[in-house]
Amino acid sequence: MQQSSTIGDPAPSPLSVSRRDLLWASAMAGAISVAGAPAAAQSPSEPLPSPNSTSPGQGLLYPQRNETRDLIDLSGLWQFQMDPHGQGEAQGWFQALPSPRTIPVPCSWNDLFDDAHTYVGLAWYRIEVWVPSGWRGRRVILRVGSATYAARVWVNGSLVTEHLGGNLPFAVEITQQLAWERANVIAIAVENEPKPERVPPGPPPGGGGVLGVAAGFPGTTYDFFPYSGLHRQVWLCAVPAVHIDDITVVTTIEGGDGIVNLKVATVGAEAGTGKARLDGIEADLVFRAGMAEATLRVPGARLWSPQDPYLYRLTVTLTDQARVVDIYALDIGIRTVAVRGDQILLNGQPIKLTGFGKHEDFALSGRGLNLPVWIRDYELLRWIGANSYRTSHYPYPEEVMQLADQRGVLVINEIPAVGLNMADSQQLTEQRLMQSQSQLRELIARDKNHPSTIMWCVANEPVARAPNDEVPLSPALKQTAIDAGTQFFRRVYDEAHRLDGTRPVTLVGVGGGPREWHKPFDVICINRYYGWYGGLGGRLDQAAAALARDLDELHQSFARPIIITEFGTDALPGTHSLPPEMWSEEYQVEFLRRYLDVAAQRPFMAGMHVWAFADFRTVQGVGRAGSMNYKGVFTRDRRPKMAALFLRSRWVGA
Repeated sequence: MQQSSTIGDPAPSPLSVSRRDLLWASAMAGAISVAGAPAAAQSPSEPLPSPNSTSPGQGLLYPQRNETRDLIDLSGLWQFQMDPHGQGEAQGWFQALPSPRTIPVPCSWNDLFDDAHTYVGLAWYRIEVWVPSGWRGRRVILRVGSATYAARVWVNGSLVTEHLGGNLPFAVEITQQLAWERANVIAIAVENEPKPERVPPGPPPGGGGVLGVAAGFPGTTYDFFPYSGLHRQVWLCAVPAVHIDDITVVTTIEGGDGIVNLKVATVGAEAGTGKARLDGIEADLVFRAGMAEATLRVPGARLWSPQDPYLYRLTVTLTDQARVVDIYALDIGIRTVAVRGDQILLNGQPIKLTGFGKHEDFALSGRGLNLPVWIRDYELLRWIGANSYRTSHYPYPEEVMQLADQRGVLVINEIPAVGLNMADSQQLTEQRLMQSQSQLRELIARDKNHPSTIMWCVANEPVARAPNDEVPLSPALKQTAIDAGTQFFRRVYDEAHRLDGTRPVTLVGVGGGPREWHKPFDVICINRYYGWYGGLGGRLDQAAAALARDLDELHQSFARPIIITEFGTDALPGTHSLPPEMWSEEYQVEFLRRYLDVAAQRPFMAGMHVWAFADFRTVQGVGRAGSMNYKGVFTRDRRPKMAALFLRSRWVGA
């Protein structure tokens, strides 16, 4: 794996600190924007200045075309060039690439070019685009759906924004940088270097793998491939000078009525008026300090649920006396989510989750948006009888959340906090906390209005262990790491509830991990692999007994809903064994059967998510044949294994 110049990270400090801390200093958290900063004045490691007053607000509304708004989707063919030596900025690649090749956007670069197969370093994207003259007088915003992992953006030679963290959108106003009489040059530099202070963190020097499993190449702290690039659409959006920047919808139920509470934020004016309309019901909006609130009561509301995913069209209008200034419309579902004792309640009724952990992964497109695959996946979820999934281990595209709303699929929405080790230095832990909170803010800002999102997940399988497992931690260091994790997760939990008090918040724990870390969370989510990892491979009866004891102890300790968010085995497609043996399709079926039987005997179990929905690519190593994780019940190209047929018989009765 080639090393390269990276984005948003200052040079290493010469101070005498640990070898891991010497590698990188703190990374910039979130997106910052600037208008008119000349690129030549910025070095690759020099942070951008603070946002100026013309930057867009904090809203992440999905781009929309209507009578007041317009947009250009820049999906298509871009110029592309890798920059392993980090020379592009100094040589002005934001103006022209010296030796470009063609790449589709959105897409990962890794499966397209042989020399980029395992490359995660710096690479450049470039496109030229004309902006319609009819957009004059409006604000023009550049919106990037996902740049994994770190990105810097230039428009006509000016550095306009920088963002750290993949899988979530960022936006910047570029009105002042645009040319109206010629094509505009947009250049985006992206890198995905695995660094210890990032979230997910890179491995320590010489390290990698997940709890000793799947250590390989490229080095990661997680068991999936580090796909890189512009993974979602890049948009140019034209909005009025005074426009709706953000809408927050919270629904409750009173008797048979649905109550829709909304907050609307604007950019460009402190005062003004407007309307909110839903299903023939209307409320006035009066803006003060750029904010307005309203409540709409819907008599005899159709409540959103997996059985009836009914969506209402909410339209918000911003007016200047009789003149319509801006309009934004979105689909909302009226529903409530709550936790009572050891039950999860949807619209006041207990619900059990059946489904999967997934990955956004497919041949050639990698982690790039692939809507045909997603349509097929939703069809297969319906066929197999699943009502839910978790966005393991990062947020999924906005269009995918829209499909979940339309199809009544329940989603546990997870930030990319996988691979966290609380035994690392205090400095690294603080840097990761800042990045985790930034990602959480961005995720909630983006997905807060989706009825399908019923829970926020703040981490997957955090640990407290010695780096590289070189030597076990001493009892004192172990307790220090546990205490650090307790503080870390309490702060992230509090931030999630500060941002959104309407949904439960969870953390997904690993087998053998500190149980103390579950204490603040509303739902206990765990991953368990008795019968595959941990010494009980091939002994499914003993594995089932161990699982039963584990679940009973967890329920006795917490008396909250419990979801097993991962359980499963690798099954090589077409491999059969009688009696069932590990790696066979029969063994996968029997493993799943026992886990489902154990859960069915325990009323406090609130859900079971099989790992995984489909086979997916991971890194090269002796623990992963063909660089694949074969725990899917469907193959990577969505052909069913025996386990898929078994689950359909269990969940549908077919």
